[in-house]
Amino acid sequence: MRRPLVAIVGKPNVGKSTFFNKVAGKKISIVEDLPGVTRDRIYADAEWAGIKFSIVDTGGLDFSKNDEVYTNILKQARLAVDLADVIVFFVDGKEGLTSTDKDVAEFLRKTKKKIILTVNKLDNNEIEKTYEFYELNLGHPILLSVEQSIGTADLLDEVVANLKKIEIDEDTDSLKIAIVGKPNVGKSSLTNCLLGEERVVVSPVAGTTRDAIDTPFKYNGKNYTLIDTAGLRRKSRIEPSSIEKYSAVRSIDAISRCDVAVLMIDASVGITEQDTKIAGLIIEENKPNIIVINKWDLIEKDNKTMNEFKKKLETDFAFMKYFVPLFISCETKQRIGEVMKMVEYVYENANRNISMGLFNNALNNAIALSTPPIVKNKRLKILYGKQSGVCPPTFDIYCNDASIVDNSYARYIENSLRNAFDFKGTPIKLNFKNKFDE
Repeated sequence: MRRPLVAIVGKPNVGKSTFFNKVAGKKISIVEDLPGVTRDRIYADAEWAGIKFSIVDTGGLDFSKNDEVYTNILKQARLAVDLADVIVFFVDGKEGLTSTDKDVAEFLRKTKKKIILTVNKLDNNEIEKTYEFYELNLGHPILLSVEQSIGTADLLDEVVANLKKIEIDEDTDSLKIAIVGKPNVGKSSLTNCLLGEERVVVSPVAGTTRDAIDTPFKYNGKNYTLIDTAGLRRKSRIEPSSIEKYSAVRSIDAISRCDVAVLMIDASVGITEQDTKIAGLIIEENKPNIIVINKWDLIEKDNKTMNEFKKKLETDFAFMKYFVPLFISCETKQRIGEVMKMVEYVYENANRNISMGLFNNALNNAIALSTPPIVKNKRLKILYGKQSGVCPPTFDIYCNDASIVDNSYARYIENSLRNAFDFKGTPIKLNFKNKFDE
């Protein structure tokens, strides 16, 4: 049960990602006038003429290349093509027919799938520039200028006319998990481990993943979506005009739209300032989260090593004492099976509902153990509270004067509530309100 899938394929820098963005209705793929920018498959849902489908963008194919990055691009393109119902093959009308186009055409013909040949960058309807592409023996080429929006409707008409009528599964219950962290900490490796396939490019070269990549999957009969993201570096290390600039924005966006964030840390490097900054982004978005310490197999250990690392986490993440740590190795698959269990656990905590009675019992116990302070010659009086939301759990606490609640006492109340209820792995929000504001 899935939407029909359309794959956009072609050599580098022919306009695939620009077309993808236009169809998806937002900038999902990175668009830059440089070859080889899109390295992974990027998915989005689209609709045309009442037909809903998914569209996948792929990295530029160049069979003359044999380095590791291009080898991985080819592997990912093969996966996309294997899954596709229709393939849109982009070529560059300004450049004309090239040997690379011929190589890609030969590669696509072997799939035995419907291929729509699309000649892009013909801004002035130069139909004569499409003639040489008949040599590819892929049928009548469609003239297109993505930048000028020429031929887009014709192309999409052809796409939906060839899509198989597949029943659409409009499941909206998918829980989104964003895997975030610095470059080269193992985010793509964890994604591939959880999915059981080489879904994203894995390379020891930092920065291989440049886009946030959404992949749906099932676990324990439930629907999930994994968002693998580009590594977040410090801003001072990102050139304003660089491609990585877009990747950082994409990673931040992934945190904002996820349901659970998985922050990965490289055990062999240790906890860095950037790790704590990324954790701060997760807190700002009020997301439940787990901290996954990867490459644990590379650490020389004794019976104190893990506890010492946890103590270091408690110190460096003092602003997020509710964190849930998990020590894994994507290389050896150590504790990989615990990741989804932890994700479900913290998400359950983020959705926890506390009855008004239980909440006020815990609140009154906290007040009894530590009397509210006197501020500006006025003692704070907390009257009662109740839960007003989840994800994160949110509580309205009514008092005589909310303006005199200081941060230290608010933290004390929060810690007391955490001791009373299981909110590990999730932030909670306390809204102190005046009684008459109810």
